[in-house]
Amino acid sequence: MSAQEKMHVDRYERNWMVASAILLVLFATAVSIAAFGMGIQVPAPEQRVDPRTVASDPNSPWSNPGIREVVAGEKYDVYILAKTWQYLPAEISIPAGASVTFYVTSMDVQHGFKIQDTNVNFQVVPGQVSKLTVKFTKAGTYNFICTEYCGAAHAAMAGKIVVSP
Repeated sequence: MSAQEKMHVDRYERNWMVASAILLVLFATAVSIAAFGMGIQVPAPEQRVDPRTVASDPNSPWSNPGIREVVAGEKYDVYILAKTWQYLPAEISIPAGASVTFYVTSMDVQHGFKIQDTNVNFQVVPGQVSKLTVKFTKAGTYNFICTEYCGAAHAAMAGKIVVSP
């Protein structure tokens, strides 16, 4: 192609390329604001466990799942075990304003874990510990549900977090 020849792009096609480029910049900006400005976390595997023995190993926090106070009234760790159509424990009570780190694993099949009215939502995979931290600023009841189909009684797999004032 000589310097005299130019590649011709139809005006209609050029407009769509420009619009696509603008959308890419807008999406990248939105993701950056969500990640850094709003503190949205991406759940990451915290550790690996043996799903066959995670509930029976006396050294495992899932042998006695529940809430652990880290800093009095301010910070808690919650260990939740997902298994055939139930969460253990199914109810958790914490004070308002507390920061709670959830450690969730499964001992049988893949489950989901979503706390309604929060941005906590992740997969629970056997052998993998999923971890997210959330601060509960308002008192009330926050239900958590399974978001991955896990069998016949999947719809009954739920629990609740009671946040007291």
